[in-house]
Amino acid sequence: MAKLGKRTRTAREAFGTTANVTVEDAVKLVKGAASAKFDETVEVAINLGVDPRHADQMVRGVVSLPNGTGKTVRVAVFARGAKADEAREAGADIVGDEDLMQAIQGGEINFDRCIATPDMMPIVGRLGKILGPRNLMPNPKVGTVTMDVATAVANAKGGEVQFKVEKAGIIHAGVGKVSFDEGKLVENVRAIVDAVNKAKPSGAKGAYLKKVSLSSTMGPGVSVDLASATGAA
Repeated sequence: MAKLGKRTRTAREAFGTTANVTVEDAVKLVKGAASAKFDETVEVAINLGVDPRHADQMVRGVVSLPNGTGKTVRVAVFARGAKADEAREAGADIVGDEDLMQAIQGGEINFDRCIATPDMMPIVGRLGKILGPRNLMPNPKVGTVTMDVATAVANAKGGEVQFKVEKAGIIHAGVGKVSFDEGKLVENVRAIVDAVNKAKPSGAKGAYLKKVSLSSTMGPGVSVDLASATGAA
């Protein structure tokens, strides 16, 4: 196993003395421990009491963070004609149809969000095995299969975050940058926890929200008090 660096060891030792702190304190700890030479992303991990192998326990959705993510999002749009023009005018980075499909099949995936008009789905459907595992497959449930491509592009560029539970029952998402004001990070954390809470599936039994933790890209995690994360504290 690789030897931990001094900064990482120090951060883990400091975090090891804390458990279930408030969102405000968690943000302070994460910001204070971040020491990389780049502006690290602040990430939230939400452990859920679900088994996503069952369709009635799948959790997915979308939330517009009140203070954005601080990330430049590259958007690809499958559209033709006037809708393609609309997507370009809205700021889409890549727009196409069969040509875009072929580029993706060839390994060119230079985007973070994929949007499609409904008539493009027969083409996009051929990319399921490529886009699906990367959580890039357009889906009407999260607003990425739509005729209103301009709004979808604007939302993607403006801080909208998609979330989907992983096999282990955990949701990971970026909620901003270490350089963000503490208050803005707190608002973003509570916004995504609230969205995940509201997305509770019908098949979920027992405790749904089990654990929430925060970390920076290069830092260890700190456990957050659930009442504080949901704003109930």
